[in-house]
Amino acid sequence: MSPRKSDSRERMVLSAAALLREYGATGTSIDRVLAHSGAPRGSVYHHFPGGRAQLIDEAVAFAGDLIAGLIDAAAQADDPVGAVDTFFALWREQLVASDFRAGCPIVAVAVETNDEAPHLSRSAGVVFARWQEALAVMLTRHGLPEERGRRLASFIIASVEGAVVMCRAEQSPAALESAAAEIHDLLIHALRSPPDTALRQ
Repeated sequence: MSPRKSDSRERMVLSAAALLREYGATGTSIDRVLAHSGAPRGSVYHHFPGGRAQLIDEAVAFAGDLIAGLIDAAAQADDPVGAVDTFFALWREQLVASDFRAGCPIVAVAVETNDEAPHLSRSAGVVFARWQEALAVMLTRHGLPEERGRRLASFIIASVEGAVVMCRAEQSPAALESAAAEIHDLLIHALRSPPDTALRQ
């Protein structure tokens, strides 16, 4: 649901999440969030007494929840390979729509040192773990041993995130398309293998 026009707090969180995708944590300043959201300056410390670090932390949580929701929805389908294909396709769509300017807000926070707010990296780690868990549950529900499911879930997230970074650098969707094709073939093989074979792989 879209935020109400009067809800400056919600607008600021949404804006911070969007700005993180393009500018990272360091570049997502209070001034930039205010300009993007149209929120009044006086609302900053009213809504976020912890300042910029709190705002970014909440933006990370929001973005994490949003993508986790997409994964959870896809995971309800009977076709896990198609669900992962859709996950890759969503990232490709976002990259192309932003002319390769917007990446993953969670990666943007995770790769920065954030000395003044070290908890932000931990927050990013929590989000990645949540995404992996959602994928692992889907894969094990479709017959993979739990350990293999967790490994593949981690590999899928790492492949998506690494490919998104490459796509932004290369200004091309090629890396994401290649990763999607390889993951597609890998999942078909893994899910069709007998359980004892999958366990040894």
